[in-house]
Amino acid sequence: MKRAFVLLAVLLLTSLGMAQQPPATPQSSAHATPAKPAPSADQVWGDLMTGNKRFVAGKPHSYGVVALRHKLASGQNPNVIILSCSDSRVSPELVFDQSLGDLFVVRTAGNVADPVALGSIEYAISHIHSPLLVVMGHQQCGAVAAACSGDKMPTTNLDAIVDKIEPAVKKAKSTNPTDLIEATVKDNVHQSASDLVANSSIVREAVRGGKLKIVEAEYELESGKVVRLNEAADSQN
Repeated sequence: MKRAFVLLAVLLLTSLGMAQQPPATPQSSAHATPAKPAPSADQVWGDLMTGNKRFVAGKPHSYGVVALRHKLASGQNPNVIILSCSDSRVSPELVFDQSLGDLFVVRTAGNVADPVALGSIEYAISHIHSPLLVVMGHQQCGAVAAACSGDKMPTTNLDAIVDKIEPAVKKAKSTNPTDLIEATVKDNVHQSASDLVANSSIVREAVRGGKLKIVEAEYELESGKVVRLNEAADSQN
């Protein structure tokens, strides 16, 4: 009888303890926080231009790079790919006032789209799925000036750069021979963008499928401004 009483007391206490516990809330996909939608190419470009305005004004953001470093150790997800010149005055991270993990940058002299640059860009499109690709040249580009000079390059490696720029030189000579270097800078940006599409099926299919937008731009050395070159052409499409 005593054992039965003890067992009854235990059962009673157990039931009271369970009654005090809040009922479990079932996980429902209907109440789950929706994933943040990926920004469009136009939104990404708008953010870059806002950053460029901060850079021009000399009012860059302050970034917590230590915390960012730890956060990004597990992976990256930049929203933009940038092909730019290797010139020391044209750092995309500074020009667009961005920080760690924001930009996937490929830099070559003369912002030429050689096979290595193409492969790097194909990786970003295929694995990171960035919606925007910016091809950015700049004023007074040394690689462009070398191509415009017509001088023989001392190595085959330098020849490879000049050969990529040569079609832009020929076009500029036929349209604006009085300011050949500046005209070639602009034409070379377009040439590099065209090379990306022509020589990469991954780039081509991403553009045709609406998954990737290519913006052509030029950086002004003194003002610090980034000027879009193909905006008029895009607005007509």
